[in-house]
This record gives sequence, C-alpha cells and structure tokens, in this order.
Amino acid sequence: MSRLLTAAVRIAKPAQVCRQAPRLAQATVASQSRLFHSAQPALYNYDKDIYGFRTPRVFETPDYSEAERANRNTNANLVQDMALINVWVGNGDNQAANVDPLNITHSEEIFQLDPARYGIPELSKSYDVQGIVHVGEAEDCAKGKSKATLEEILSHLRRAYCGRIGYEFTHIPNLSERKWFAQLVESYNYKKLEKSEKQRIFELLSKSEVFDHFMAKKFPQVKRYGLEGSESMMIVLDTLFKEANGAGVRDVVLCMPHRGRLNLLTDLLEYDPTALFHKVKGNSEFPEDIPGSGDVLSHLATSVDLNYGHKTPVHVAMLHNPSHLEAANPVALGKARAKQMYMYEAGQESDCYIGDRVMCVQMHGDAAFCGQGVVTETLGLANLPHFTAGGSVHVIVNNQIGYTTPAMNARSSYYSSDVAKMISCPVIHVNADHPEDVAYATAIAFEYRNKFRKDVIIDLIAYRRMGHNELDEPSFTQPAMYKNIRGRPSVPKLYEQQLMSEGVVTDKSVIENIRKDYFEKLDKHLEASYAYKPKADTVGGKWSNMIVPTEAITKPETGVDVEVLKDVARKSVEVPEGTVVHPRVQKYHIDARLRKVEGGTAVDWASAEAMAFGSLLLEGSHVRISGQDVGRGTFSQRHAMLVDQETERTTIPLNRMQPTDATKSRQGKLEIANSSLSEFAVLGFEYGVSWETPNRLCIWEAQFGDFFNGAQIIIDTFINSGEAKWLRQSGLVMLLPHGYENGGPEHSSCRIERFLQLCDASFDVSKPRADVNMHVVNPSTPAQYFHVLRRQLHRPYRKPLIIASPKSLLRHPLATSPLSDMAPGTTFQPVLPDASIKDPTAVEKVIFVSGKLYYELVKERASRQGLDNTVAIVRIEELCPVPIEELKEVIGTFQNAEEWVYVQEEPQNQGSYTFIEPRLKQLLPLGAQLKYHGRKPSAAPATGISKRYKLEQDQVVKGAF
Repeated sequence: MSRLLTAAVRIAKPAQVCRQAPRLAQATVASQSRLFHSAQPALYNYDKDIYGFRTPRVFETPDYSEAERANRNTNANLVQDMALINVWVGNGDNQAANVDPLNITHSEEIFQLDPARYGIPELSKSYDVQGIVHVGEAEDCAKGKSKATLEEILSHLRRAYCGRIGYEFTHIPNLSERKWFAQLVESYNYKKLEKSEKQRIFELLSKSEVFDHFMAKKFPQVKRYGLEGSESMMIVLDTLFKEANGAGVRDVVLCMPHRGRLNLLTDLLEYDPTALFHKVKGNSEFPEDIPGSGDVLSHLATSVDLNYGHKTPVHVAMLHNPSHLEAANPVALGKARAKQMYMYEAGQESDCYIGDRVMCVQMHGDAAFCGQGVVTETLGLANLPHFTAGGSVHVIVNNQIGYTTPAMNARSSYYSSDVAKMISCPVIHVNADHPEDVAYATAIAFEYRNKFRKDVIIDLIAYRRMGHNELDEPSFTQPAMYKNIRGRPSVPKLYEQQLMSEGVVTDKSVIENIRKDYFEKLDKHLEASYAYKPKADTVGGKWSNMIVPTEAITKPETGVDVEVLKDVARKSVEVPEGTVVHPRVQKYHIDARLRKVEGGTAVDWASAEAMAFGSLLLEGSHVRISGQDVGRGTFSQRHAMLVDQETERTTIPLNRMQPTDATKSRQGKLEIANSSLSEFAVLGFEYGVSWETPNRLCIWEAQFGDFFNGAQIIIDTFINSGEAKWLRQSGLVMLLPHGYENGGPEHSSCRIERFLQLCDASFDVSKPRADVNMHVVNPSTPAQYFHVLRRQLHRPYRKPLIIASPKSLLRHPLATSPLSDMAPGTTFQPVLPDASIKDPTAVEKVIFVSGKLYYELVKERASRQGLDNTVAIVRIEELCPVPIEELKEVIGTFQNAEEWVYVQEEPQNQGSYTFIEPRLKQLLPLGAQLKYHGRKPSAAPATGISKRYKLEQDQVVKGAF
C-alpha cells in the first residue's frame, strides 16, 4: 500500500493476483473484459475470435443515493452548473493553485469563487453536504462529515484545490471517474512521510544536483542537457516505479527526451558512470570489433531491475530515442503492448487485464507536448482495442520555455497539457519546488491509471536553470525569467532547508557528506573510465538466438508442403456456421480462392499472402498486420476478417485452424489491427512491437504507397538506422502499394528511391555486404511474395523489409503462381531470369526491370515478331542488397548481347534506377554500357492528366524495344 495515499483514500485497490477478480470497496466492475474478449456486445459487436481485441476496462462508482439526490435538490444553489462547488472544482482547481514556482502564470483569486455571487453570503450557515462535497473531519480528512458550515466548506476546498497541486478532471465525461477523483482530492489525507522516505527524496535530489555540478566542472564544454531546476523529475519516476512495483507491475517501458536523461541514467537507473564518462570523452559505447555507428550522449539507454522491497523487482527499460522530440513515444507504447501480449501468449498471465503487469511511462517537454503532432497521434491510440497498453503515465517536465520560445509563442492553449483533453485525460499540475507534493501527485496519478487503465498526465511545473544546453546564454532572450531563476535557491537546497526546519536532519555536515561522497564516487568512475573497455550492448532474452547475418544464411528454404498450403487456403475462407457473408465476398473471394487453390496452377496474390500467414501460424509464430483498412484491404483483396452481414460480428478464419500432423505445434494467432488514420504514430507503434517480439511477423501496410511519408521521421531515425546506432534488430515489414495505374501523382509511387537511398549497401560490387541495414524488394509474383514474408521469420536475424507491393497485379491474370513454386525446396529468388529464352546465345538485347512493368513489357514483346528469343527481360526482385552473384550468373549467359537497358516507369530521378545503375554497370561485360529508358526527371512522381499518362506509359513500354 502506498505511503502517500491512505487506505481510505485508495477507493479500489488493484488486484494483486491477476487470476483473481479485483475486489472493490466502493466500486464495481461494469465490464469483466479480459485481454482479448469483449464483454460489451452492444458497443463492440465483435466475437472472441478477434485476437488482440481489448475493450476498455470500465469501473462504476455507486450512483447518488436517494437521500443524496434529495439533498442535492434541496441545496441546488451549491450544485447547479456554474454554482459554487463546481466553480471550485472546475476552475479554482488549477488557476488559483500555487503550481508555478516562478509565478509566471500569476495565480490569483478567481472572482467566481466569491460565495456572494451565488446568494450564499452567510459563512456560518450550516449545510447538509452529503452527495455534494466531501468535507473531512478535523482528525481524519478521509472520514467525511454529513454537515458543514460554508466557512468550513470553503476552507476545505481551498486546502484541497488551491494548494501546490492543481487538478483537471471535470472534463472527463465518465461520471464514475469524476466522482472517484473528486472524493480522492477532497479526502485530502496526505500521510506524513517517514524519516527514511524523506531521506530517500533528499538523496535523489542531491545526487542529481551533484551530478550536474560534477559534469560542469569536469566537462564544461559538453552539452549534457542537465536537470537543474527540474530535479523533482527524479521523485516522480522513483515514486512511479515504487507504486507500480507494489501493485504487481513487472515491467516499465520508459521513453524520454534529452533533458535530465544522464541524471536519470546514473542516479536512479544504475547506469555505470564509468561507461558514461567513457562515452562523454568521445569514445564509442561499443567494442572496437562492432561496426555500429553509435549515437550521441543524450540518446543513451539502459534496462535495469529496481528493488523496492517487494517479492520481485520491477524491470525498467529506458528506450533509445532520436533527436526528433516525441518520436519515441509511440515506439514505447508499442513495446509495452507487445510485452503484455507476450506474457499472455507464453501462458504466464492468461487472465490478466492488459496493463496489469506492464506500464508505459512517456516523458515529455512542455513545448514538444503541444507542438509535435505525433503526441496527438499517439494519444489517439491510447484506448483503441488493438493498440492500448492499459494506460500510460505521461510526465511533462515543464520548463515553461521551448529552447528560447516562451509559452505565449509556443502554444495557443492555457496549459501545454490541454491537447490531451481530446481523450478526456485527467491532468495533475504540481509545483516542482515541493518534492513531497510531487510524490503525492504522482501516487494519485498512478492510482488513477491502475484503476481505470487510462492515460493520465503529471504536469511537473518547474524551470530550466541553464539555457537549452549548458553552452547557451538564456538571458539573451529571457532576461526577466532568468533574473528570477538565478536568484532562487535550488530545489535540493529548498528541501534541505525544509528537512533542517523539521528536525529530520540536525547536523548539516551529514548533508555535506552526502554530496561530497557522491562527488568523490563520480571522480573514481571518471578515473576508471580511462581504462574502460565497453561490452556489446546487444539484447538477450527473446533475442538471444539472433546473429549477425552472413552470405551463407541469407537464403533459407521457405517452401511448405502443398497439401498443407491447400488446407490453409481452404481454412482461410472457411465461414463459421450461421455467419452470413456478403454475396460479392462469397463469389469473388471465397469461391474464387477455393477454385484457384484446388486447380493449383494460378494462385493469386491475396491467396499467397493468406498461405504465408497461415503456414507461419501453424509453425507457432504470430502475425500482426496493422494499418488503415487492412482487414479488408485497400483494394478489397484481403478479406482476412469476415463480417456477418446481419449481426456485424467479425471472425478471422485463420485463427480457427488447428495444427496439422505435419506441423505438430501450437498454433499462433493472426492479429488484424485496423488502425486510426495515422501513419507517424502507428508505424512507430509497430516498430516498438517488432523490437519486443522477434518471433512475430510485424507488418504495417500503407493505404497507398506514398502514405508512409507522414511517418518519415520513424523511417529516418528508427527503421533505417536503429541497428547501427543502438544494436537493436527489427524485423518490421512495410507494405507499400506501388504502381503506375494512373491513380494520380499522389498515389502512384511508394517513393522506392527514398528507401534505397537510406540503404547502406556497398557501391563496390567486389566488396558486397550481407549485413545491410534494410531489405527492399519489388516482387512480381505471388510466390515471391509468399517466400519473402516467410523468410522474415526463418532467418536467424531480423532486418526491416520494405515491400513495394502491387495494386494492378492483385488481380492481373498473368500475375499468378503455381503451388509448386511454394513447395518444399523453393525459396525467394532475388533475380528472376527470362524463362522464355531457349537459346541465351541468340539474345541481342537484355532489359532489366523491377515490378509490375515486366508484364507490360512481355505483352509488348509478344506483339512484335521476331523478338521472342532476341530480347531477354530480367526481373530484379530484390533491390537491396543488390543480388550480385545472381546477376553475374544471369548476365554471364548472354554472351552475345550488345545492348543492356534498365527500364522503369518512374521518372529518372526516382524509382530504383539511380541505386541500381552504379552497381549493375560494374557487372556488365567489359566495355558494355547500361542505358536508361523511362520517364524524364520530374518533380511529381506522375502526372494526374490521364491522356498524358497514357501517352507516357505507351512511350515507356514501346520505346524499350
């Protein structure tokens, strides 16, 4: 039980054992919805077969009793809208509270708080307060009075709402949550901390201050983004971790920006100061034999077990982050969700509510929280059934300035936290100069999160003693603010004075020795850093079987027994008894798939995908695909989930399979996560999932190929460079519909050139590298797509995979594959030679192409007499890593070819040409030239004028010959 909230205030104690239903003293569970099962069919018309679907956990506090309702009517002037009590709770709570240590917001008396405005001038008049306001007894504030004078009421409200903590919760639409919050706040019973607890707070504050002073003295030219002025952040996190540990949380996933990161790492998360100082001096955090690029000082991360005296410690994993503020937030949310899912799938926590064992903590800066759109996108995921992690605790370290921009220029809202009201998130504002109030506010925030499994915000209103970094001069732009700051004692010194005045510490030399000892400890670590040799910070546990790829292991066999594939295909469209499917789905999807699979010679794209998913499920792996409309598919091709046309109940047929004798394994699950209309947050979320679960096929599908550009920051700072910077592998797959079907310039291209530019493949083909940072493919057959999906989990390493997936090929009569191309012994082919060429020595011209243009070129060649055996069309299916050996072999067969052409639909400055050309030309025969044929350079990926498009496409296809 918390030391900061008494038993009377903690209205509903969270379940300590997941397999027992929560016992509530004054609340009842309205929905016993578990991790993957809805108990609210009226609201969510999905059945239990929807793996991963989680409805919100709902609590209801008892409604007002008859006596309370009668009393509210009798004293209507106390309870009517905009009347006295509501004004105190809804307005006086934050604007009149003393939450700003710098008093920039000018806390003042609110005129609406004058009781005379409501016809209640007599302060001595007694009122029945039952059902209106909780007024505590003098001895025990948690025990409420039935009657109180107006003077007592106002005094109590001032104490509850106008102290150093301000609350915003009246905007929450749920009455139960509002009542819970009001009773908790009005039962103000802040239990006095014991001496040891006060000493713990002082120790953390002092260590943070000493660390910043040590760094300033030893490394005066290093930008460390210190915590001076906001040291109470340490108290927030220490309290959160302690409360979480006591409530049974095993894992905390933490993300944060640069401010105070080094303080937290060394002072609370037990990061080795020797390793830190080694890095500060310009050395690598990796051993010399690891080729990783590393990252800057303020992006370091760690994971640690923290022991707070409970049976098991709490594991805290701080994530690496890029310089782009808030970009790590959805990654942390995805990782936290995946951790809880892993526990369920491993059979460890089958009856847990989501969030019982894992908590996500997201740290923010005040300017970034209201300024970065990814915050809004991530908040939008908080309560979605396939994205919720059971409630995040957000901590805004509010310096009241963004770099050099004051709040009046940084946001249009009163508080930086106001954007969170979009999800009805309660906010607790607290004055960072008062660490004990900070601890109490944090305990309240955790209690709310742990009960309602929803997001909550702690707005830690503080200041920044130095500039944006320690080399800045903040007085250039904020002279008055910094005159105020530099005249203030530090937070640790203020708390030291409090402890001295309370008699907790009577000998000041004890305090001085604490600081001196820590400074000397850091000095010893600095000395040790000169001989320090870093160890590889690679992940263990679930990732312990992963290796660095070599050429010999990049091409695993991924074929599956044909009878198993047929069985999977049948079951992928098996309609549960009583389900009524749409007639078009029945005719063009279900019946068509069964017919094609039974024939075994013309399997289409969606069927190959279903067989890839299903075969992985039978092998015990899980598959998650998310994005906008992924259940049906943007082009109505997937239909992985079937919707009953009468009840709207939904089922995923692949989750109803049973393991066959050939697999003999526990079946995995397919999670279809139709997402919000977000790219940035959702892609970041899926990347976080992929970080946590190496044996899950994680896929994000863009609605159209170029929609990824709304998430470019995640691609640039995580997907393409995460392994190089942090040694963290990811097997995330990005499906990007790509192709020139005259769909308009905004939808025609997945901008494949951008991904290829980000690839670190060698330009020198004589020195190829298997360990490229990403794989980029443009498959032209369903079998190729089948194999490349399965390959993601069959290799003993993980790499992000970018797939330029098709649009027109989804139903193209020639873009089909026989089941034999997916049978045992088959695998993904990085290069597909021209199987129609009977005599390679007769070939005079070789055309290299990638993707769906191949079919148009084949059709054009067939229409021209005499070209069947003189022009070869070679498909490059994998663009990165460039398939050098395969290309050498194919090129070597055309001994008499005189013309070599690379053809693409995209403009010359786009597409794959600029990446392939400098590498491919090194593989051609001596003296041979590689010609380009395609559209001219262009600013837009395609024209939106249909007549011009048709003319251009005709020129591309015909001109190739």
